[in-house]
Amino acid sequence: MYRWEITRAALEQRVLAIVRGDNYETATATADTLLAAGITGLEISLTTPFALEAITTLRRETGDDSVIGAGTVLDGASARMAVDAGARFLVSPSLDADVIRTGHRYGVPVFPGVASPTEMVRALELGADALKLFPASAYTPGWLRDVRSALPQAPVLPTGGVTVARAPEWIAAGAVACGMGSALAEGDREAVTKRVTELLQKLEDAVPADL
Repeated sequence: MYRWEITRAALEQRVLAIVRGDNYETATATADTLLAAGITGLEISLTTPFALEAITTLRRETGDDSVIGAGTVLDGASARMAVDAGARFLVSPSLDADVIRTGHRYGVPVFPGVASPTEMVRALELGADALKLFPASAYTPGWLRDVRSALPQAPVLPTGGVTVARAPEWIAAGAVACGMGSALAEGDREAVTKRVTELLQKLEDAVPADL
């Protein structure tokens, strides 16, 4: 798949699940629960012990049924290791040109972290495939709407503190998707399945405001 096809598939549901855990077993169990609940785009944070092994395992087990990527990718070396492990996209909390170059060298889309219009423009100049607004808890959907009036071409992915209740507001403000971690994954399998099902419907119904 081309980078743009992977990006579209990863963000198609308008939510990107983020998994980080204290150990490999917890992370893979959480990922399995989210995938079983219907999530198709999911990242494993490299802060998780044996995260690369988890990515490899999930890619092998899910095949083309999901889009598994790596999160918290901070430098080119980590980017290359994530690609070698099978990550289909890379996400970072910061804007690092080497991460973008490394991902693109191997046909993998990169979603770097940004925190201002200046960083958004710089990320676009570097070829970023989507822009992770981080931490989203420091902003509001109204702020994003205002920024996108000047930068309508910016594919923004709010992450960090996005709740199930407010995720549709971010989509309505123009976000391409929302990154969500514990707010999406907490609870038992039944609770997660119910939450994911309801959220996906709300996100599908959310209509981005005209700029």
